[in-house]
Amino acid sequence: MLGRIRATPRLPLKQPPMRPSFRRERRWLAEGVWPVAGCDEAGRGPLAGPVVAAAVVLDPDCVPRGLNDSKKLDAAAREELYEVICATAQVAVAVGTVARIDRDNILRASLWALVRAVKALPVKPRLVLVDGNIRIDCGCACEAVVGGDALVASIAAASIVAKVTRDRHMRQLGRAFPGYGFERHMGYGVPEHVEALARLGPTAHHRRSFAPVAARLEAADGGVGVATDLLPL
Repeated sequence: MLGRIRATPRLPLKQPPMRPSFRRERRWLAEGVWPVAGCDEAGRGPLAGPVVAAAVVLDPDCVPRGLNDSKKLDAAAREELYEVICATAQVAVAVGTVARIDRDNILRASLWALVRAVKALPVKPRLVLVDGNIRIDCGCACEAVVGGDALVASIAAASIVAKVTRDRHMRQLGRAFPGYGFERHMGYGVPEHVEALARLGPTAHHRRSFAPVAARLEAADGGVGVATDLLPL
């Protein structure tokens, strides 16, 4: 009796990487729903610095080329796209401060900043597309899109604006507080930052509710390095 023939497993085909498109926005535009805003945030994970949210309404006739999830772009590409987005689209930014993060937690501070960014847009959107799985209460219809910064052009644009805005702020902090390396790691908990935190102590721009910072404060019996706030973004 012949044994069962095993099917040869198919080799995966090489496919081009997925890039954000304007298809979802165009579909709503065709149905008479406009403006449609994309929104995203940057800076949920770092040990220091604010969380920054952005909302963007792209011009359907002038969608910038090269849009992508900001994490997939290098710094030069982000800066170039930031300038194009700000020159051709409706853009707004909001900042969740370290004080708000420590008071409300990072998720609530991020959602608050997203809502504030949407409400600060020069035009009132009829629909908001937000990255992630949580819809925000922004005064209009909202659709949450998981992985939206890699799928939806407006969300990708917002991710770039938020990331560039926050990175510029962290470079300012790097100049004001030498030794921490903010200008390189943007406040994330990389070994360089953790070592500087242990050596120099936290600044007023560190998130006290985050475990590595809280542990350093506890070890120092509450001693905190003195820091002066910079001007708002």
